[in-house]
Amino acid sequence: MDVGIVGYGVYIPRYRIRVEEIAKVWGDDPERIKHGLLVEEKSVPGPDEDTATIAVEAARNAVKRAGINPQEIGAIYVGSESHPYAVKPTATIVAEAIDATPHLTAADYEFACKAGTAGIQTCMGAVEAGMIKYGMAIGADTAQGAPGDPLEYTAAAGGGAFIIGKNGGKTIATIEGTYSYTTDTPDFWRRDMRPYPKHGGRFTGKPAYFKHVLSAAHGLLRELELTPQDFAYAVFHQPNGKFPLQVAEELGFSNEQVMPGLLTPKVGNTYSGSSMIGLAAALDQAKPGDRILVVSYGSGAGSDAFSIVARDAIEAKRDAAKTVAEYINNKAYIDYSTYAKFKRMLVR
Repeated sequence: MDVGIVGYGVYIPRYRIRVEEIAKVWGDDPERIKHGLLVEEKSVPGPDEDTATIAVEAARNAVKRAGINPQEIGAIYVGSESHPYAVKPTATIVAEAIDATPHLTAADYEFACKAGTAGIQTCMGAVEAGMIKYGMAIGADTAQGAPGDPLEYTAAAGGGAFIIGKNGGKTIATIEGTYSYTTDTPDFWRRDMRPYPKHGGRFTGKPAYFKHVLSAAHGLLRELELTPQDFAYAVFHQPNGKFPLQVAEELGFSNEQVMPGLLTPKVGNTYSGSSMIGLAAALDQAKPGDRILVVSYGSGAGSDAFSIVARDAIEAKRDAAKTVAEYINNKAYIDYSTYAKFKRMLVR
């Protein structure tokens, strides 16, 4: 493929709630939760933040880092499980906010936590076909978890945006290839008009997450004739801190390759933003020539795998927008009552 990443950006809300604060309310053992999930705290959207505002901030950072005219963006796709409108696209809000041309195609995507990477694949195809010069794919969420459910410890907020274009002087990374694996595996779902999702407990592990992530990764490595030793970084969808480390070990990747993009312990599971922000964290540190494996996962179920190689332009563009680390370190802790108010669990 002759397609690559021209720019990227992220946004993570500054509010955080610790595992201990949630556990205190439900009488859970915080040490057991932290050990079981490898999560210490999670990001929480402010009362004036939603998927649209998160997507807009990530998109603005991506445009800054790309250094392009947003009028040249010909497609915007926003993947999320928590679009603020059931019928009204988030993508048009983003387009207006970044001053993109109205002569573009835009849509909202939904495939649990892999809708953002599905948007990247769509942009890759449109760019490669010559339909557009640049396309923007966004994965953003204000994830839902019912009060008292295990998901409440991890369901977080954040997003990542990637601008895809043809290789050239402005490309910071080349996308060598992509491979997807998809089945009808109902491990996680949310019915219409229901505020919180349901999940299949342990069923979400082996027949769901691990089967799909491993299958997509093996397929890509086989197709490109690469091995784990060919990669400097590996980013896997991170519903918790433990699953990515387990899948990495099974594939033959070391913790050193995984840890730079493993963010769930500090910000929780940002759902559609998870793989996107993890990739951004790897790009924040990558040197020209470094290869990055990215494998997303979306319940229902499917995985998209990518092999990405950093190019020379990455070092000149890296400081043009806030890094993932800057967002992670900019935080303010809140208690459970404030969290409940921000999440609109309490109304008056």
